[in-house]
Amino acid sequence: MRLLWLFQQHPEIKARATKGKVRFGTLDTWVVWKLTNQQTYASEYSCASSTGIYDPYILDWSGFFCSILGIPSSIFPPVFDTDADFGECDPSLFGAPIPIRCAVGDQQGAMFGQCCFEPGDCKLTIGTGAFLDINVGARPHTSVAGFYPIIGWKTGKEVTHLAEGSSNTAGNAIDWLRTLGLFSDFSELDAMLDQSSPGNGVCFVPAFNGVQAPINDYLACGSIMGITQDTRPCHVVRAVLESLAFRNKQLFESMTSEISTDIQRLVCDGGVSENSFIIQLTSSLIGKSILRPRKTDMSALGAAFFAGLAVGFWENRDELKELVAECNDFHPDRDVALRYQDIIKQWLKAMKKSLNWY
Repeated sequence: MRLLWLFQQHPEIKARATKGKVRFGTLDTWVVWKLTNQQTYASEYSCASSTGIYDPYILDWSGFFCSILGIPSSIFPPVFDTDADFGECDPSLFGAPIPIRCAVGDQQGAMFGQCCFEPGDCKLTIGTGAFLDINVGARPHTSVAGFYPIIGWKTGKEVTHLAEGSSNTAGNAIDWLRTLGLFSDFSELDAMLDQSSPGNGVCFVPAFNGVQAPINDYLACGSIMGITQDTRPCHVVRAVLESLAFRNKQLFESMTSEISTDIQRLVCDGGVSENSFIIQLTSSLIGKSILRPRKTDMSALGAAFFAGLAVGFWENRDELKELVAECNDFHPDRDVALRYQDIIKQWLKAMKKSLNWY
């Protein structure tokens, strides 16, 4: 969309693009271009597929969408394997010609860092937003609820596809609470939860940027409902944290209802995943155990794993599994799930009232 806007604002750029005099790539394209001192111009499968204009079904830039948008497909870079040889960093940058042996998208890198190598492996990343990714194997998933068919990685002949659902409002809702002065440090959240209880009537709809799959309403608004004169900051904090678990449940149940692959393993990462209340409540609501690794920043680790395998630092993926084996386990509590049934119904009612607001 930014490229389309640029063409509309500056027709001379589009004219040059049709003559093959303009190049346009993903962020990794720019980084590799700079690191190699303009020697390598390329994208990578996971990054290209995340643009929405790369077709994972044919493994090529989509001529259909390029035609609709009036974008010459020749403007896009060639697409390399995730663990390809992208060249070397220019020696002037770091004092040595460091080989570049991986480029990978954020969520895809986290999937590999979490060792979600097999179909049915599932990852929940909760940072500023929340992302649920399921390894669906060698064929892309065609969704009716609006989940993205993205490429996880390509190494040689192996192409691993993911189904991805997202919620744009997650950690930013907690940050918003802090800007309001409801708390000053994240360590205070547990104490505030102890001061409140489920079912206090307050519902928060996490929709600062609309509601994504499976609702797909970008005109929805964020809202707090059920406030009375007895509502306290701890009630609002609980409602916000609960709503993130409710959205996780909504994403998980909608996605798993679409795919035929059984969920074998569910892991979590991201800064918000360090909040045990949200992860435990999510586990109870979906009826699945969740593993949380000791370290929760997994995207860079996944990139390091790809590069390490490419240069022979590790021999195989089994060695990687040993490196991330240390996890905390969260097991579902059926009593908690029963206690929240009516609360979730009330929350869904609040969400319905927030749709199509704008």
